[in-house]
Amino acid sequence: MRIAVAGAGAVGIYIANDLVDAGHDVLLIEQSLTVQNKSKTDPGVTWFIGDACEVSSLRKAKLDTYDVLVAATGDDEDNLVVSLLAKTEFAIPQIIARVNHPKNEWMFNEAWGVDQAVSTPHLLTALIEEAVSVGRLIEIFKFEGGRVRLVECTLAEDSPAVNKTVSELKAPADITLVAIVRGDHVQHPKAGSVLEVDDEILALVTDQSYEDLRRLLTGKSD
Repeated sequence: MRIAVAGAGAVGIYIANDLVDAGHDVLLIEQSLTVQNKSKTDPGVTWFIGDACEVSSLRKAKLDTYDVLVAATGDDEDNLVVSLLAKTEFAIPQIIARVNHPKNEWMFNEAWGVDQAVSTPHLLTALIEEAVSVGRLIEIFKFEGGRVRLVECTLAEDSPAVNKTVSELKAPADITLVAIVRGDHVQHPKAGSVLEVDDEILALVTDQSYEDLRRLLTGKSD
């Protein structure tokens, strides 16, 4: 897949190197030649020196030939501008944007051309909550403009789901159990899988089914 990454800071370079290692064709867009000269990237990373917030630069970079754009600069305004230009001027199918400041997260949506926003502070908070919480439904990540969420719940002793099979939960159709993590093992949930205390349940839910899953796994509602 052809992927363009805007911003050659520590995050952008890490992403570019990882994507090349995974076999993708990667273009790294950076306006500073000094940054390029000081950076260590995989030989497979192609550099383009230019302002990713300028249509003329993106046109010279042949952005319209790419499948994905990752707006990875350390400036939220720049990431929004890059995302909007990539979507409206170059019709990039998939745009992923980095959110640096939580207060700006609400702007990273389809109106600005963003298909998927990645908020580092939000992810860190979710991971900390996941590490210290039992018996609570924790949101890990959002997909599809926030319409779909990846959530986690570690089953407490008083969970109504304990000792039930997956089929006995009778979860709504828009709840998909992704994995059951038990100790050092990961299981694919099957209809006959029996849930146990301390099982970590990963699931995909919609806004409408979030509360349904919380009730099924914790016995509590908002």
